[in-house]
Amino acid sequence: MLVLLAAIFGLHIVGIILLLVATIDNAWWITDISSTDVWARWILTNGVWNYTDLPSGHPYPQEYLQAVQASSVLACIFSILGIFVFVAQLFTLSKGQRFTLSGVFQLLACLCIMIAASIYTDRFHINESDGWYGHCFILAWISFALTFISSIIYFVLRKKTA
Repeated sequence: MLVLLAAIFGLHIVGIILLLVATIDNAWWITDISSTDVWARWILTNGVWNYTDLPSGHPYPQEYLQAVQASSVLACIFSILGIFVFVAQLFTLSKGQRFTLSGVFQLLACLCIMIAASIYTDRFHINESDGWYGHCFILAWISFALTFISSIIYFVLRKKTA
């Protein structure tokens, strides 16, 4: 059982790292001369990457952008809270109650990153054909899967002994 708990802990840590990279790094949408994330745009000018704000209005509607930003940050917060709750529950709660709260936090993180990635897919770069989704966008969807899997594992393990 100790190996299983260590594997779950490792899966949770990997999910947190992927969520943080997807939220912080600057590669949700990439073209040959720019790299865009949910916070800013980097434009390549004379061989140097220059930081610029995201344009407001049509290509980046502010209400959707703020929803993506908030959902990404909330996913990170919920997942980090989930790991602390997981460790605390190992030592404080009895069998049958042990991993429920950790599973709830992971499920909330899963839903938040799914909302962020879904809004980004649906509302941004719809009519652009000269770019592609970057590694952060892909990491967001991978972290969605990992947080969903870990939340299911927490709910299944709540009745097991440790």
